[in-house]
Amino acid sequence: MADDARVWDVIVVGAGPAGSSAARTAASGGASVLLIDRAEFPRYKTCAGGLIGASLANIPDSVLEVVEDRPHRAIFTRRGRDAVIIERPDPFLGMVDRQRFDAALLDAAVAAGATFRGRVTLREVRDAGTHVELETTGGVLRAKVVVGADGSASRVARHVGVRYRLTDLGLEDEIRIDPSPWRGTILIDWGRVRGSYAWLFPKAEGVAIGVIQRTGDPDSARAYLAEWRTRLGLDGVPALHSSGHLTHSRDSGSPLRRGRVIVAGDAAGLLEPWLREGISFALRSGIRAGEAAAAATDDPDRLDDYVYRIHDELEPEQRAGGLLLTGFELFPRLIQWALARRSTQRFFVRYGRAETTLASFWRAGWIMRVGDLLARPFR
Repeated sequence: MADDARVWDVIVVGAGPAGSSAARTAASGGASVLLIDRAEFPRYKTCAGGLIGASLANIPDSVLEVVEDRPHRAIFTRRGRDAVIIERPDPFLGMVDRQRFDAALLDAAVAAGATFRGRVTLREVRDAGTHVELETTGGVLRAKVVVGADGSASRVARHVGVRYRLTDLGLEDEIRIDPSPWRGTILIDWGRVRGSYAWLFPKAEGVAIGVIQRTGDPDSARAYLAEWRTRLGLDGVPALHSSGHLTHSRDSGSPLRRGRVIVAGDAAGLLEPWLREGISFALRSGIRAGEAAAAATDDPDRLDDYVYRIHDELEPEQRAGGLLLTGFELFPRLIQWALARRSTQRFFVRYGRAETTLASFWRAGWIMRVGDLLARPFR
């Protein structure tokens, strides 16, 4: 395909939650925006699809319509034992099918004025001084600012020099069950391998079940998922989809910008390290990236505004999640004990409803003292 001579104000690479949010926000800010993705939409996406309050608060009303379940009960176990049940009359989480969710976010970006091109794969990023050139399967594309939101295997992240500290492997099965006994309920079971856990999240026509643990032993992860299926009584039920994915957590101090290029979402390694929750980080970083990109078309140094906002708003959440992960890996029984405390349960519900933040959890007295001991690897 011939090169596109046009110089867009903003090109966003990747049309997941971070990319579509960036494109929608930049277009709403008056920028000309091209959003590209290697897939055509709607497309299947491996993800449990859990939305905490910070996610629900950062999506348009049109996207809220695709929320399939609103859990009001969370059950935490450790290898099938020591169950802790957190239950409230009103819901404190949301559940979505990522295919419908991502398509709705993309539709909102297009409605705001962004142009979308699917089946366009990025091959190379080049700094051309006054603009950025993207070598793609759709020809050379040009923009004053580029937002990389192209996931955990991001080419844009490699250009920027993003470094990841932790990499985990997640395996997931989507299973149709009608009627489902798990409507309104999520299950989380802490596993044998340090830092691992299994989950069950309710969907409109069934459940998503999966496991996540550190990379390096995929056979162990597959056996873990099979064991979890058996424990749930689902070992003989066929999966609608079986898939896997990698999650990355960024290294402290890892760059978010290089010249006229910034990264957001999974590409930047922005997620909460303990439960590997990434959708809220994708949405929030995408919005901030779109705001900065629209303001930086004539002054690329305005992209530093994005870097500062991520440092101030999302890095404290990542640090808190990192401390929780360290505590969980070293003292899993202590984490389960803490979940049984009423104060922790109140915090979990308030966190799920976006009434507080994970970082604020560490301001509590005894938690802060324990956290100070656990923080050493993160300093």
